[in-house]
Amino acid sequence: MLPTITSDLANYDGGYSYGSERKGIYREITIPVGSLQIANFFGLFDMHGNVWEWCLDHWHKNYNNAPNNGDSWRDSSDNKIHVMRGGSWRNDPYLCRSSSRLQKIASEMSNHVGFRIVCSL
Repeated sequence: MLPTITSDLANYDGGYSYGSERKGIYREITIPVGSLQIANFFGLFDMHGNVWEWCLDHWHKNYNNAPNNGDSWRDSSDNKIHVMRGGSWRNDPYLCRSSSRLQKIASEMSNHVGFRIVCSL
């Protein structure tokens, strides 16, 4: 079975469905990390939806000349615009995936954008 998105796996506007899935729950607010307790297809938790993930990368129209070693891509002519990924509680489920990206001006505030803290264990 192909991976899919349901409101059991991600916090999004459940008034919409993804593919042939049923409509889900629309919580209308962010939820605490770990609330859903179900891993995605890759075994990861809390990766999609809830809040857009603010990325260190500057916005580029395409991936030409992008680093391929995991480094952030910070050489845009306009460094005030960054990438956001993963969708939020305010979006349709089709935006709740890691490949989904939008641009955001660094000085703009929003209740559906956040960031992920990462550390080595």
